[in-house]
Amino acid sequence: MYKSKVLVVEDDAAISNLIRTTLETQEYQYHTAQNGSGALMEVVSYHPDVVILDLGLPDMDGVDIIKKIRSFSTMPIIVVSARTEDQDKVDALDAGADDYLTKPFSIDEFLARLRVALRRSHTEGAKPGEESSVYVNGNLKIDYAAGCVYVDSAEVHLTPIEYKLLCLLAQNTGKVLTHNYILKEVWGSTLASDIPSLRVFMATLRKKIEKSTSSPQYIQTHIGVGYRMIRQ
Repeated sequence: MYKSKVLVVEDDAAISNLIRTTLETQEYQYHTAQNGSGALMEVVSYHPDVVILDLGLPDMDGVDIIKKIRSFSTMPIIVVSARTEDQDKVDALDAGADDYLTKPFSIDEFLARLRVALRRSHTEGAKPGEESSVYVNGNLKIDYAAGCVYVDSAEVHLTPIEYKLLCLLAQNTGKVLTHNYILKEVWGSTLASDIPSLRVFMATLRKKIEKSTSSPQYIQTHIGVGYRMIRQ
């Protein structure tokens, strides 16, 4: 049975030991690196399925590492950092990180984020034609070929913008998408003045697919950063 390979890039011995012990108990394979140059060498030689990356490394900033990896690979990158400012999260996600966890973090949440990243990695690695034209997540279904959306088997009528937003989130399930990324993909613009419009469309979309907008089941808000489609 194939065991997923994880690269842990962390210079804090205590955090590194915690993550390594967690990976061992879950029977993941892993390699470690304590700095940016070592991380890039491991990415090229070890070919991990996912990278766990601290931003505050001794030789280079984690955002620069993300950019270097993204220049040649789409492998999932989960940032685990003590930086809690929204701008730090936005910078890392816009550079190409798939997820962002702040220290200290829950082991259960860490493992859940890891599983989502690995599922996404395996889906993207499928051969053309292998991926279904129908997206199913809990009681939510998107029929891409027909352009139809269903909740609890009942068709939901969305505006073109709402449909684009939902498809973008669905195609990146588990990944935090920043406001700028969504604006660029849906509107072709990254103007900050368009963010209020994005929030309005996201609110109307939620009303149509969520049972409770105060406790969303599918679309999670990351305040000051963006949105994520949650896997049910």
